[in-house]
Amino acid sequence: MVFSSFTFLFIFLPLVLLTYFLVKKRKYRNIVLLIFSLIFYAWGEPVYVILMLLSIIVNYFIALKIEKLKYSKKKWMIIDIIFNLGIIGFFKYGNFIIQNINSIFHSNIGEMNLALPIGISFYTFQVLSYVIDVYRKTVPAQKNIINLGMYITLFPQLIAGPIVRYETIADEIENRKESFSEVVIGLKRFFIGLGKKVLIANQMALIADTIYAGDLANTGTVSLWLAAISYTLQIYFDFSGYSDMAIGLGRMFGFHFLENFNYPYIAKNITDFWRRWHISLSTWFRDYVYIPLGGNRVSKLKWLRNILIVWLLTGLWHGASWNFVIWGIYYGVILIIEKVFLGKLIDKLPKFLQHFYALFFIIIGWVIFRVEDFSQMGMVLQKMFVYCSSGIIDNIVLNFDIFSSLPYILIGIIGSMPILAKINKKTKEKVSYNVISNIYTFGVFALSVCFLLVATYNPFIYFRF
Repeated sequence: MVFSSFTFLFIFLPLVLLTYFLVKKRKYRNIVLLIFSLIFYAWGEPVYVILMLLSIIVNYFIALKIEKLKYSKKKWMIIDIIFNLGIIGFFKYGNFIIQNINSIFHSNIGEMNLALPIGISFYTFQVLSYVIDVYRKTVPAQKNIINLGMYITLFPQLIAGPIVRYETIADEIENRKESFSEVVIGLKRFFIGLGKKVLIANQMALIADTIYAGDLANTGTVSLWLAAISYTLQIYFDFSGYSDMAIGLGRMFGFHFLENFNYPYIAKNITDFWRRWHISLSTWFRDYVYIPLGGNRVSKLKWLRNILIVWLLTGLWHGASWNFVIWGIYYGVILIIEKVFLGKLIDKLPKFLQHFYALFFIIIGWVIFRVEDFSQMGMVLQKMFVYCSSGIIDNIVLNFDIFSSLPYILIGIIGSMPILAKINKKTKEKVSYNVISNIYTFGVFALSVCFLLVATYNPFIYFRF
């Protein structure tokens, strides 16, 4: 079940809200959220609910054990890490490992025909952060297994994040305050996220997917740059739209999740980009991998090693494919170059050149991320920089999906900048602000529903991670 489906919008969400607010006591409201979250997850993958329940039980008892012990808690921490990473390794990277063994040793080991549990990367990192924080004594172990289960399975952020760390909402699990005004604020945030997804990301997907699914050998330079720019906009509005919807849904139930995006495409360099993009993942790797490795408080060689390790793992986190590994190393190398050589030079450039520099490498990075086949990736990148004609005008005119989606590129570019946010800030105190804001927000929702009525294409990129 996806947030941008009629089943979710007009059946699941109204039903869970009604049930939730009919129940008055906190412990019962948490039970309601747990049950509906399990139903939400089971809607698409009923078998893997068992895996999730196992994760809840094992991590619950290990965290209690770690908190209780004085001397051997490190052993239990290692056991917990092996358990959680073992599950994600088996389901997400098992086939990848087998494929590479077969390729290297010319063997014929049969692959595992197992579907990847949806959202496993997100909820595994969440539960790992919880147990690690208990080990570090940052948070106390949760004594109520229902509450812990509700945190792990909470449907707003279960499938595609953001990665909500336990410490962020630990107090709100038992002491949050719901109100009608909070529901309205959350609903408006949800509608904006839905609009990002349906009105912009889906239109960009039609352009990018149509071009990349075609005969790339006969696709020219202009078409490939059009696909790259479209995918750059698609993945931003797809993921940030989902994050907006998740944050809005959490707000309806009294939870305040941290922001996951901060206009990443206005970044002045790649370091700045990764402070703005998928913030929950970047901070997770910083706090649980980079800093424990020594961060930048080690020798220069080890510091560079730490950066590469983090970005290699970041690439692998996104998927079991070599293009994700290359994508991670690509950013690791750029970040090292910025920190060691280019940083001060870039800061002296005019702002428009800083943004151009950042966007150039961001777009190239998304091409590496999108094109999984190595031979095609090399060909696409080569053609993007060595001009090849392709009759782009004919392709656009003859392909209705591309032609009808072109105006949304401009909308996407404008939407990726903080223009509306600045207007909101300036007009917030005016009497007419609430009226205009409400008309705009509900207009976005109505238009999104209209688009969903006629749309046949509604993918979520980050469901695969």
